[in-house]
Amino acid sequence: MIYIVLSVFCSVIVAVLLKLAKRYEISIIQAVTVNYFTALTLCFLFFKPEVNLLSSSAPWPIYIALAILLPSIFLVLAASVKKLGIVKTDIAQRLSLFIPILAAYFIFREGFNQYKLIGLGIGFLAILLTFIRKSDQEKKSNNWIYPIVVFIGFGVIDVLFKQIALYKSLPYTTSLFTVFAMAFLVSVAIVIYLVITKKTKLQLVNLACGLILGFFNFGNILFYMKAHKALSENPSTVFAAMNLGVIVVGSLVGIVVFKEKLSKLNYVGIVLALVAVIFITLSQHAVR
Repeated sequence: MIYIVLSVFCSVIVAVLLKLAKRYEISIIQAVTVNYFTALTLCFLFFKPEVNLLSSSAPWPIYIALAILLPSIFLVLAASVKKLGIVKTDIAQRLSLFIPILAAYFIFREGFNQYKLIGLGIGFLAILLTFIRKSDQEKKSNNWIYPIVVFIGFGVIDVLFKQIALYKSLPYTTSLFTVFAMAFLVSVAIVIYLVITKKTKLQLVNLACGLILGFFNFGNILFYMKAHKALSENPSTVFAAMNLGVIVVGSLVGIVVFKEKLSKLNYVGIVLALVAVIFITLSQHAVR
């Protein structure tokens, strides 16, 4: 279970770093660029990817889609944390698991049992309650669009990563390294564009933040994979503990440390999000 705890810790730290970015005037895109360089370097050191196996038959369209989506959704994630806080953003990210579940039904033709249907229904209600705005000013703003994009974006990314996992001709870690490398190149292109057109300055503080961000971002992936390896006979335990842990710890950090204000309905939404994840986990266990 120590791997799950470490994975949850790393995941929440990433959200906290994004929350602090505005306070320290961090350029998110510069930090994200360094983040991917750090992640691919650590991926190379820990996983020893077999890049020599890459060929024209590799799933390049999926690699390219992920390379564009990853830095893009990271920027939206940062905006969501900034505008609506850690609590709602973390819940949106965790509930994005509904999209790969729907893809499993409509694309991969997997069956739905009663637990999964109940979980989806509760999860949909949780999303509505979690994102209800409290004040008239919040109701007039369009900030809700950020967690919605996080929800959709991470769901699509999860589906694409699952498709990579099904590609047996290449080790998953090699594909992961390739995606990180391509995402880094996309991020570099965005930074260069901003430097040339917007006269944006490169700053060392962004480098430092990116290194820390990349360390914890990779740590989240590394410990999550180690947890699945250590508990290979109980993948539903890893799935449940990870998602529940991030929702609970992320909510506590947002409410206690950053004093994020939530309505009673928002709190009900948080509880329902936990219940939804439990039902979806039970559905996976029931299949087995």
